[in-house]
Amino acid sequence: MNNNVAMNSCKEEEQEDRVPLAETSLLNKLIQSSLVESHHHVEILQRDPRSPLFSVKVFEELHLKKELLQGIYTMGFNRPSKIQETALPMMLADPPQNLIAQSQSGTGKTAAFVLAMLSRVHPEGRFPQCLCLSPTYELAMQTGHVVEKMGRFCVHVKVAYAVRGNRIPRGTVIEEQIIIGTPGTVLDWCFKMKLLDMNKMQVFVLDEADVMIDKQNFSDQSVRIQRALPPTCQMLLFSATFAEPVLQFAQQIIPDPNIITLRREELTLHNLRQYYFECENNEAKYKALCNVYGSITIGQAIIFCQTRKNAKWLSWAMSSDGHQVALLSGELTVEERAEVIQKFRDGKDKVLITTNVCARGIDVMQVTIVVNFSLPTNMDHFADFETYLHRIGRAGRFGKKGLAFNMVEKHNLPLLLAIQDYFKTTIKRLDPEDMEALEKIAE
Repeated sequence: MNNNVAMNSCKEEEQEDRVPLAETSLLNKLIQSSLVESHHHVEILQRDPRSPLFSVKVFEELHLKKELLQGIYTMGFNRPSKIQETALPMMLADPPQNLIAQSQSGTGKTAAFVLAMLSRVHPEGRFPQCLCLSPTYELAMQTGHVVEKMGRFCVHVKVAYAVRGNRIPRGTVIEEQIIIGTPGTVLDWCFKMKLLDMNKMQVFVLDEADVMIDKQNFSDQSVRIQRALPPTCQMLLFSATFAEPVLQFAQQIIPDPNIITLRREELTLHNLRQYYFECENNEAKYKALCNVYGSITIGQAIIFCQTRKNAKWLSWAMSSDGHQVALLSGELTVEERAEVIQKFRDGKDKVLITTNVCARGIDVMQVTIVVNFSLPTNMDHFADFETYLHRIGRAGRFGKKGLAFNMVEKHNLPLLLAIQDYFKTTIKRLDPEDMEALEKIAE
C-alpha cells in the first residue's frame, strides 16, 4: 500500500485534541455502568479531631430506611466503594456535618451524596428541602436520574429540575423535595422568581467543583446561592481534582468542613511489558503497527495519537486496508463518544484509535495491547509522564498482563529515555521486521 501522499499531507498539528472539563466529566458519567476501583488512599481531615472516625463495609451498617436500601441494591451496588465507606458515615451523621471531598469519576460519589439527600428528606413535607448544583444541564440531568433510580421506592419523594428550558410560571408552588439545577437557573428561581424558600433547605450539594470554577461566573453564582442558605443546612462539596483554586473555592463556600482527599497509591507497571520500534516516519510506524497486528492475537487494542488529524489519518489508513477500527476524538459530541466507547466495551470493535480524550477512566477488561503511535508530550514538547502512564494503563487492567508498544522517531528517542528514567523501567527495542520475535512476545 502506498500512502506517501496522505502521510506527507498529514503533518502533526501543534494543538492536541482537547475537550472541556464539563464534557470529560459527563463522558465519565455516561460510560460508568459500574463502580471503578479507586487506586488512592483516602486521607481525612476532621473538623473535630476528637470525634471518632467510622467507616462501613456494608450498607446495612448505615441504618438506612428499607426503601433506600432496596433502591441501592436495585442499582447494582453490592457494597460501598472506598469513598462511600468513609464519606457516608460523615454525611449521614447526626447532627449533620459539612464535607469537602475529592473523588474520581466512577467511584460512587454521586450515589453517596444522593443517598445523603434522600436520607434527609421528610416525604411529608411538600416543599424543597435539598438543593444540588451541577455545572451543566447534562450533568444536572445525570444526577437527577441517579436520584430517581435510587429513590424509586421512596414513593412520596419527587425531583424538580432547575435547568434551561424548564420554564416555571412565577407564583408556582414547588412541592418537589429535591431540586437539581445549574447555578444560573437556580439563582433565578431563588431571587428573581422567589420559587424556593432557602430557609427550609436541609442539604446543599455542590458537585463537580473543579468544573464549576472552570465555567465563567459559576463560582460567583454558587457563592450567592450558598449565602442564602441557613446555618443549619448541611453543605457537601465534591471535586475530582483539588488544585489550589478548587481548595480556595471549597473553603470559601463550605464552613467548618470535614475534608476527604485522595493520595495516589504507588502505581507499578509490573504486569505490563513495554517495547518500542524506532521508525523513520509515519509510513514506517504504520508498517510496524501492521506487523504487530498480524503477529499477535489481539483481544482488543487502543492506539493513541497525539493529535486529532493524526488519529483521523490512521483510522482512514487502517480502514482502507480492511481493518475494523473505531475512531474517538474530541470533535464528536459527548453522546457520540459514549456510544463509540460502549461499542468498544461490548467487543463490537476490536481496535480503538483515539487521542488523549480516552486516556483516563476507560476500563475495558479485554484490552491487552496499547500502542502509542505518538509519544505523549506537553505543550513544551517534553515527555508527558502522567499521560503516558494513563495511556498504557488501559492495558493490563484488573491484574491481567498487558503489552505496550511505542512508535518512536529517532529524534524523539530522548523522550523515550526520559520516560524510562522517570518510571525506573526498561522499554525494550524491537525490530518491526522480526516477525519471529513479535510472535514470541505473545506466548
